[in-house]
Amino acid sequence: MNPTRRTLLGAAGAASLAGALPLRAFAQSWPSKPIRFVVPFAPGGSSEIIARSAAAEMAKTLGQNVFVDNKPGASGNIAMAEVARADDQHTVILGHIGTLAVNPYMYDKLPYDANKDFKAVSLLAKVPSLYVVNPAVPAKDLKEFIALVKAKPGTMNYGSAGNGSAGHLAMEYLKMTANIFITHIPYKGTGPQLTDLLAGRLEAASVGASAILQHIKAGKLRCIATGSAQRLPQLPDVPTVAEQGFPGFEMTQWYGLLAPATMAQANVDRLAAEAQKAMKSQGALERLNQDAAQSVGGSPAQFAQFIASEQKRWKQVVDRARIKPE
Repeated sequence: MNPTRRTLLGAAGAASLAGALPLRAFAQSWPSKPIRFVVPFAPGGSSEIIARSAAAEMAKTLGQNVFVDNKPGASGNIAMAEVARADDQHTVILGHIGTLAVNPYMYDKLPYDANKDFKAVSLLAKVPSLYVVNPAVPAKDLKEFIALVKAKPGTMNYGSAGNGSAGHLAMEYLKMTANIFITHIPYKGTGPQLTDLLAGRLEAASVGASAILQHIKAGKLRCIATGSAQRLPQLPDVPTVAEQGFPGFEMTQWYGLLAPATMAQANVDRLAAEAQKAMKSQGALERLNQDAAQSVGGSPAQFAQFIASEQKRWKQVVDRARIKPE
């Protein structure tokens, strides 16, 4: 080969390599600082348990701390709107049945667009909804509870973490299915709601298994039914709603990871890969199993499809139950 030509080719190759290195280094440099993982609800509920389990494991492989930031208010709308505007490439949020599949139909106007302002990252986990009563309520199972409510319509109250929350949906779904009426008392989070339920200021609630298993096992709450398709290993003696006269009934909460629409797709893909590994890790599985939560994982495309199907399902419930903001 001509020495001049060899020199030119070598120089071109070196230039090409030099040009590629910054791009590769840039791609590998993310995340360059701690990731803020926003939870749009108060501490103490299933959302807290799922988020902290995912954050702890993801931090091990991302090379940066992932810290959970609880930001409750307005059925999750405040946090969703804030994260929708975040453009620092290091802010994500916990997506939820309420903020993604209910609020778009419950509110006439939202400060965010559930489908346009976010990118689906990964479905993290599902949590069975448990139907519970304060031990002072004289009902040992769902059939007795329904009979009690029908005998005293309008005299009993149930609490939820807020309008459009998973607990609100679960109880309204049961009310429609069983044709009963019980007054809804919305709270600002699962924690405050549980305080009143445990104290007997509320008669009933539907809460994610993660948040209340300890109280059930301690005898502080009585579980009258599970919303899962099958009985839970953690509560083998508690029948499902379907077993107690309502075939096909199923109610589970779900939680997924969302990023602002402005986040680079390469970063979203990296997050999705790490989230899937995190939710299948031994540490996460052990923590979730203790709270009857089901680890899921999955790709951005799979999570986006799941959100669309849930929106279709819960739009019908919101319309029929006439669920409105607080």
